[in-house]
Amino acid sequence: MSEKRDYYEVLGVSRSATAPEIKKAYRKLALKYHPDKNPDDAEAENKFKEAAEAYEVLADAQKKQRYDQFGHAGVDGSGGGGGFGGMDMDDIFSQFGDIFGGGGGGFGGRRGGGGARQRTAKGTNLRVKIKLTLDEVADGVKKKIRVNKLVNAAGVTFKECSTCNGAGRVNRVTQTFLGAMQTASTCPNCQGTGKIIDKKPSGADSQGLERKEEVIELDIPSGVEDGMQLSVSGKGNAGPFDGIAGDLLVVIEVKEHEELRRDGQNVHYEAFINFADAALGASIEVPTIKSRARIKIEPGTQSGKMLRLKGKGLPSVQNYGTGDQFVHINIWTPQSLSKEEQDMMEKLRESENFQPNPDGKEKGFFQRVKDMFSN
Repeated sequence: MSEKRDYYEVLGVSRSATAPEIKKAYRKLALKYHPDKNPDDAEAENKFKEAAEAYEVLADAQKKQRYDQFGHAGVDGSGGGGGFGGMDMDDIFSQFGDIFGGGGGGFGGRRGGGGARQRTAKGTNLRVKIKLTLDEVADGVKKKIRVNKLVNAAGVTFKECSTCNGAGRVNRVTQTFLGAMQTASTCPNCQGTGKIIDKKPSGADSQGLERKEEVIELDIPSGVEDGMQLSVSGKGNAGPFDGIAGDLLVVIEVKEHEELRRDGQNVHYEAFINFADAALGASIEVPTIKSRARIKIEPGTQSGKMLRLKGKGLPSVQNYGTGDQFVHINIWTPQSLSKEEQDMMEKLRESENFQPNPDGKEKGFFQRVKDMFSN
């Protein structure tokens, strides 16, 4: 599968484009590549679908925000799939018919005989929450979940609506002082779909739907963050009257690690060592996301020193590299001392070598933070 183009590039707008500018750009492309203007042109059809997919995301404030932050992975269930790739022209017409202002010789709706337009009903979206560990975030994971959703009932059949003859719209002629005026409106009998239920099995509702449990496999990309929302196209509730299925919205919740603290792509660990190890040097073991690592404590290490384990953090959801793990060194002070220990500490306190004597090389808290983010 070829890599998706940037949605802003598809529409030919900048990332600071306003909603009206995005709508205008999409309308221009949709008119240019509309199938009615480019019959039997596969390339034009693909560009028409590509523009519709880009507009579907950038015209929605929440989806646009997720896309700006996480790219395609923020709006696709698999980090690159989804969108309009599996939808036909009728699906796109049904969702973006208003972009043409209701006119245009059949533009924007399902094309029926004589230029009439049907409306394909779309099912509602479903929302689920998935809890992940840091280890699962690091590698990406496949999850199987059970979803109770509306599906098309087995055995249900449809027939053409007799009120609108399958057009989805009814015309009404009224007499005015200017003469006869014809107006068109959505068919009240079929809600604009052009069809009604012919046969309905027991258990199905008036729209031909029934509720069933379905097992869905989710492919969660690596690097996702807490609160991020992924969209799996077509896995929501089925559309009424054999319409388009809604989407499954997957909200990510990352569990807190017992020892590590996440900060974007980086992780942090608070290591506590005793005074002797800080003065003499030592080798200690620290946890990492996947296992454990041994690090060296140099003699004379000061409390607050940060050690960096390069590449031991989390990957970017957009494949921009991997973060690091920072180990914060803390010198543990005993809460109580024996008489012998007190005597030893009193002697050490009087030693000139134990008097604080910073030479400017020891960095304060703000300098350490600055260095951490500059490396």
